[in-house]
Amino acid sequence: MPNTKKYVLSGLFLLFPLLLLAHGVSPSDQEILDKGGLLSYIYVGAKHMITGYDHLLFLAGVVFYLNGLKDVVRFITIFTIGHSITLIGATYLGVKANEHLIDAVIALSVLYKGFENLGGFEKYMKTKSPNLLLMVFIFGLIHGFGLSTRLQSFDVGTTQFFSKIVCFNIGVELGQVMALIPIFFLITIWKSKKSYSAFYKATNFYLVIAGIGLFLYQIYGYFYGN
Repeated sequence: MPNTKKYVLSGLFLLFPLLLLAHGVSPSDQEILDKGGLLSYIYVGAKHMITGYDHLLFLAGVVFYLNGLKDVVRFITIFTIGHSITLIGATYLGVKANEHLIDAVIALSVLYKGFENLGGFEKYMKTKSPNLLLMVFIFGLIHGFGLSTRLQSFDVGTTQFFSKIVCFNIGVELGQVMALIPIFFLITIWKSKKSYSAFYKATNFYLVIAGIGLFLYQIYGYFYGN
């Protein structure tokens, strides 16, 4: 068991540098949007979500807490509704926040989920954790605002403006599903293994560390970034 935990932790920490490269706005994406039609917004939206490690880490933490596909669908639907509201609404209305600050809050959502999964509220705060469905919806709103901030960094233009926003949102949903399917099956399969307890603890401990690391990275970017 200790060896399993050690290997899981080692593998997870090897992934940490990738988190610091999460879903930036690249000139190549802008070029795709300029040359393509509405389908290009679906593509870039899906790509953005698949490389959005902070979003996926939070969702992976949620999946850990659930039992069965029905539960997963219910919670992911609530998350989707939340981030669709702010992604579409904030982009259409032109409401924007500093990308480093909103991503710092998203990083805290990753920290929160790992802390909750490890029983942090009961162990250290001597209280029950908040209602998970409500928290997933609230964090969905925050994650959607982050996605909106990224979308607004592109030159979208004024032609078919609302359709472009909706297509980007559709792409985000497709990317989310594509990324979550292997995560869900990995966790489900591992639940039958003797090493699952070590895997669970190590992964959620990593969520806490990753959340802290991403938060500090974004705060540094806010004060010292270009």
